[in-house]
Amino acid sequence: MIYEFGGVKVSDDTREAGGEVKLLATAQNARYRQGWSGELITPQELVERFSLDSVRIVGVTGTNGKTTTTAAIYSILKDLGYGAALQGTRGFLIDDEVVAPKSHTTPPIATTLYHLYLAQERGAEFFVMEVSSHAIDQKRIEGLPFSLKVITNISQDHLDYHGSMERYIATKNSFLADGSPKLVNRDDRKIQFNPKGARTYGVEEMATYKVTAYSLEGGISAILQFGREMVDFHSPLMGLFNLYNLTAAIGAVHMVTDRPLKEVAQAVSGFGGVRGRMEVLSHDPLVIVDFAHTPDGMEKVFESFPSKEIVALFGAGGDRDREKRQKMGAVASRFCKRIYLTSDNPRSEDPREIIEEIARGIGRDLPVIKEPDRRVAIERALSELKEGEILLVLGKGDEEYIEVGGERIPFSDIEFIKEILVK
Repeated sequence: MIYEFGGVKVSDDTREAGGEVKLLATAQNARYRQGWSGELITPQELVERFSLDSVRIVGVTGTNGKTTTTAAIYSILKDLGYGAALQGTRGFLIDDEVVAPKSHTTPPIATTLYHLYLAQERGAEFFVMEVSSHAIDQKRIEGLPFSLKVITNISQDHLDYHGSMERYIATKNSFLADGSPKLVNRDDRKIQFNPKGARTYGVEEMATYKVTAYSLEGGISAILQFGREMVDFHSPLMGLFNLYNLTAAIGAVHMVTDRPLKEVAQAVSGFGGVRGRMEVLSHDPLVIVDFAHTPDGMEKVFESFPSKEIVALFGAGGDRDREKRQKMGAVASRFCKRIYLTSDNPRSEDPREIIEEIARGIGRDLPVIKEPDRRVAIERALSELKEGEILLVLGKGDEEYIEVGGERIPFSDIEFIKEILVK
């Protein structure tokens, strides 16, 4: 892919090495078609060449919560009157206009630079982006002048790529090693960071932005302390993990805008959440779809419903971290009354074998229904749901496909469940 901005063409190269990108002057375009004839340039040099400094970059990393936290930051900024852009799993948006569709969590550096250029051209003051561990490791964010770096948490994921939990943790923490401003979840002990320019947030430990009291009944209500200042905020979102996400968003916006904390906190109520993240599709029966696909992410979802009889439907991705499968089964067996195991992007693997690996982690005797066909599994789970039970459909969130054998077959948990519920 070639992007043109400022009279210069830059090409995306998925084989980027050492953070270099290909840059091609317009006059050289004819020669480009016959083979590469441009120059190699570092992202930092490209940023300096185009003076992409009138838009401030906020980067959010973490195993879970990136999408909701970035979306909340973006929403609060918009409600406070700022022009803002958002890049991540939802695609690329500028002031609520979808400029590019869903792609990588963090695209190649040339794409991000092009998006930054577009955001600046359209008057955006802030560029909020998700930062994946793959992007950190592959230097897809090298040279970007972050005004603020945020980390939500670190738990097991992507070990198929990183090789070990230690390497995964080190990759995440490397994002926080410089002296740039940063906001860190103080309650997560896996996180290590350079204290220069750092502030913290938390619920349990003492932190710069400290939640001193909260309620999760019918949404989120909380009191937040910053120094001697106390403010309250309210949200229709559900779950303790969303309390963390919203606290991070409030702290981030407060840091980059220096607006009164009360104004920032009040803007939280305008954020309605993200499609496929703790999305309530029905209240009677209570049916919720969420993207949780790691043991920690699932546990946080389950913990959000301490007084409910939980029924869970989920699977695990093929050709990915196999170590987490039994752990997912173990977590579900601790919280659930009944479990439906099914397909979740099996890719080249046999979904039945993936299901059996998950089932081996289930540590107690409870009904476990094994159905590889996700449609059939969802239909059965809905038909067997009893009064007082809650159905949590996990793993895919707002994804609109199931990946099987190299092919993406169109399918949406959300739309399929809605179709069944209206029958």
